[in-house]
Amino acid sequence: MRPSRFATFCATLLALTVFGALRAAAADTEHTTPSAGEMSPAEWRSLQLQAADQSDKIMRDARKQSGLLAQYLYMQTHYEADHERAFQLIFGQYLSWFQTFIGDYEGAANSFSIAQPAQPDDARTPLTGSWQVKPAADVILQLARDRKAVFFNEAHSAPITRTLTIELLAKLRAEGFDYFAAETLYRNDKELNQRGYPTPDSGFYINEPLYGEMVRTALQLGFKVVAYDVENAGAGDARELAGAQNLYHLFKQDPHARLVVDAGFAHIQKTGKYLGGSSMAEFFEKLSGIDPLCVEQTMMIEHARPDQDHPYYTAIVNALHPAQPIAFVDGKNAWTLKPKQYDLSVVFPSAPHNDLRPDWLTLDGLRVPYPVGGDMCRGHFPCLIQAQPASEGSDAVAADRAMLDVIAPNSPIADRVVTGHGSAQSRLFLRPGKYRLTATDRGNRIMTAREVTIAADGKGTTP
Repeated sequence: MRPSRFATFCATLLALTVFGALRAAAADTEHTTPSAGEMSPAEWRSLQLQAADQSDKIMRDARKQSGLLAQYLYMQTHYEADHERAFQLIFGQYLSWFQTFIGDYEGAANSFSIAQPAQPDDARTPLTGSWQVKPAADVILQLARDRKAVFFNEAHSAPITRTLTIELLAKLRAEGFDYFAAETLYRNDKELNQRGYPTPDSGFYINEPLYGEMVRTALQLGFKVVAYDVENAGAGDARELAGAQNLYHLFKQDPHARLVVDAGFAHIQKTGKYLGGSSMAEFFEKLSGIDPLCVEQTMMIEHARPDQDHPYYTAIVNALHPAQPIAFVDGKNAWTLKPKQYDLSVVFPSAPHNDLRPDWLTLDGLRVPYPVGGDMCRGHFPCLIQAQPASEGSDAVAADRAMLDVIAPNSPIADRVVTGHGSAQSRLFLRPGKYRLTATDRGNRIMTAREVTIAADGKGTTP
């Protein structure tokens, strides 16, 4: 992606960035906002906007570095060097995106997480009454059968919220859904459907392996993948309306179309104020007359700190210990935390924390873990190991990535830019098949390159 395009896109994201930061600040005052009397709300807002400008510049400079690992290290170094509260709050989200790009999902959660406190418009807990627990995939598929559009939301810094969408694509395709649209795909990648796989120039979030897997899966299943987002539309109503118009245009061209959409946070809420105006989903329904099934996936998830979890989430996990995403139903009704805004809420399981990356990356059995070790790095740490499908070009987005680092935690900050890591072992999660494995250092130099065939049991063989 060219730096100028990246900067333009970041400007369109600024409103969402600040909005998310303000939500987090409101819910987490002890850690992110100034104490009473320290400064006025206007002064705090001004500091946030300054931090957003600073963050945008750092990210543009980071993109000039060679390779994803160097870009991430550049971002991490600047985050470690500036402890001003507004900067940490805003830039933490920017950093988290790059952490997801290199497969460091736990690090991303630690850098940025929108707290989910109990709120007055919450529904009653589904642990009372006659609600029954079912696999979320089954509930969504049942509710989607008579719909022309299904909208999933995601938390960009928490790719676990992309997993259920990926797992459901095949079943939705079998039900007749034939278009797939995702936030921040670039409209000028005209060759995406013909090429059959995503590249880093296909979109902004596309460099995150699960996002790439979502688009790759849709293409392989025969969905027509479309870019609906408008990079230069601005923020608020302008962006929401432009996106909705592009989705509506699909149905004007093909009245029999059935559409699956992936979008961030409240872009898919059905009612209520969003960034001072209306959401994309609300505009879409008004334009098209189509009532989309809106699946909320960002609120009932595990956060970096337990005190950021919604009280219902804590109670549900403690009571039921779900091993897969779940939903609650009562007859034909599905439970949602926000009854006026979404059709149902998905509750994601908690994950054990370890150095070998979370098991939810198996995508409910679609992928298998493949161990990788520091031998691929040949003594150069940190290093980034990635796997690309052998059937795709060298420009393809990786199917998965993992970073290895063995720098001592008490090393100088110039060396210890990767905090919380110290293992020379990790796991890639891959579908059975053939891959190109590479390990690159911070200078984007290839330390090791080899082909491997992954079997269904996770064992790999090399030619």
